Amino acid sequence: MTDPVLPDPQFSGRCQCGAVRYRLVAPPAWTALCHCDSCRRAAGAPMVAWMGFEVDQVLWTGTRRFYNSSAKAKRSFCPVCGTQMSFESTAWPGEVHLPAMSLDDPTAYRPQLHCHAGEQLDWLKIHDALPVHQGTAEI
Repeated sequence: MTDPVLPDPQFSGRCQCGAVRYRLVAPPAWTALCHCDSCRRAAGAPMVAWMGFEVDQVLWTGTRRFYNSSAKAKRSFCPVCGTQMSFESTAWPGEVHLPAMSLDDPTAYRPQLHCHAGEQLDWLKIHDALPVHQGTAEI
């Protein structure tokens, strides 16, 4: 599996309008392309590229709003433009997951694997060499 190392340990990202921003003080612990129904619906996309960090490795500016997307998970978003900014779950205490396409330079992102491929849309055909997990990946 490839390392999820981005070129510089301090990265930044933002919502579409720029009202909510973040700075990362460490590289991600993991990266993944998620195909689950919940992520697809939250993003309005066929899959979501995620990065995982310890909560204290993400420095926020601006005010996020939160939505409890399930009994064990919450998602944050920009209250101005609606861009999804994070995902947190009791399944991964102390972690925050950020959508990689919110990076100021999303070309620096490199996924390590596919997760929840059991929910992948049948019309989405991906031919890469990344490991594929039918459910949650243990990284």
